[in-house]
Amino acid sequence: MTVKSNEEYERQRNKQVAGMRSVLDYAMGVVIIFLGVFLIVRQQFDLALNKRFPPDTIDILLGALFVIYGSWRIYRGYKKKYFK
Repeated sequence: MTVKSNEEYERQRNKQVAGMRSVLDYAMGVVIIFLGVFLIVRQQFDLALNKRFPPDTIDILLGALFVIYGSWRIYRGYKKKYFK
């Protein structure tokens, strides 16, 4: 194996790893955003969870943080800056 083929292999492997990480970031970002939106709007639904644990301002703050973090995960998946 030559040095050039090693470098080409590493470049191709890094591209594949970046693609898989990107898909993971997109998927996790969407799941986290949905969870955050659920925490924000769950007081509007008649759920057994709401009767046992009534929603309060902490749910809304946590939901907002989840939405922000999920958005950042989607942005990170879009940028694909995993290797420097």
